[in-house]
Amino acid sequence: MSHTSDALSTPSTPSTPTAVVWRRSNDSSGLAEPRAFIRVFTGPGTLESVTTFYEGLLDTKRDMWFTYPAKQLALAAVGGFLLIEGTEETLESFRGTTGTLLVDSAETYLARLTAEGAEILDPLHSVPTGAGFTARHADGTVIEYVEHRSTIDGC
Repeated sequence: MSHTSDALSTPSTPSTPTAVVWRRSNDSSGLAEPRAFIRVFTGPGTLESVTTFYEGLLDTKRDMWFTYPAKQLALAAVGGFLLIEGTEETLESFRGTTGTLLVDSAETYLARLTAEGAEILDPLHSVPTGAGFTARHADGTVIEYVEHRSTIDGC
């Protein structure tokens, strides 16, 4: 994995064979409360322009940019928005999820949701930034829960 601490290294395509991970903070274990992300889906080659739009709209800079080669995606976070670039085909399985919560511990939330009878749609698994899972709440809402941890190279 590659990492850039100050200068952003923008992946050229979501299908890059090795993951590119850049984050201002690489460990969510100290979060006092979850960080909610509204998902914005965008087509191939548009992530940079969409990211620039949201940076201008919110008057803030992205704090995360990474590729997810196994899913052929590239993602960026700006404020409360998670921008997800891919083809219609690769985005299809992600569109049914209402949002993403960045949490301190995915295992803790998995245990809570299981105890409350939530349906686990995608079990806990590794993602480029740590680990995550997807659950359907009792009210039908589908949420991805993700924890961030440092990568092997410290990103």
